[in-house]
Amino acid sequence: MTRRADFLSANRGLRIARPGFVLLAYPNQGKGKRFGITVTKKIGNAVVRNRMKRRFRELLRDALPQEGLADHDHVLIGREGGIERDFGRLRQELTRALAKANAGEGDPPRRHPGKRRRK
Repeated sequence: MTRRADFLSANRGLRIARPGFVLLAYPNQGKGKRFGITVTKKIGNAVVRNRMKRRFRELLRDALPQEGLADHDHVLIGREGGIERDFGRLRQELTRALAKANAGEGDPPRRHPGKRRRK
């Protein structure tokens, strides 16, 4: 995935948080199994972010053909502890996250304590 609109639409989908990453899964109307990766500047400098993206890319290329959801966009968002985590452990976490997504069991919606809903 390369278009910003695809990433924004994936944010409305299923969310599964793990210590090293957050997985988003969203139906894409028959476009196949696609993936995207997001790592923000909060994680570290460009070297650290690129290393994390390479690790995520390898994880997704290995796992999605067998374990990914058909006709869904999969987005991995890097978290602070993700770069130090063991690659094998990240692989196990991704497998569990994809299994939860296949079962339709996402994490509860996020709440922002500083924001109020208007009535």
